[in-house]
Amino acid sequence: MITPKQRAELKALANSIEPVFQIGKGGVNDAQVAQIDDYLRVHELVKIKVLDNSLLTAKEAAIDIAERISAEVVQCIGSKAILYKRNEKEPVIKLKNK
Repeated sequence: MITPKQRAELKALANSIEPVFQIGKGGVNDAQVAQIDDYLRVHELVKIKVLDNSLLTAKEAAIDIAERISAEVVQCIGSKAILYKRNEKEPVIKLKNK
């Protein structure tokens, strides 16, 4: 579980990154979830865009993906969602404890 200060730090880091994955009208499928999990293992932070033709909102898609891969939803704004999953073996992002 990340603290509010850590969440703010992750939001600031995510400001500069572009969405890497898109969720379309097909919704979230297992292949996308596996790709996002692999991406998070390396980068720890990912921005996802939910297209207008999707039946899901960004928040619904983010919660679904996060539950499947044990990640945390950092933020959902409009059609974009940010997910974080710490790599225990080789952390990339050094978060402050408090």
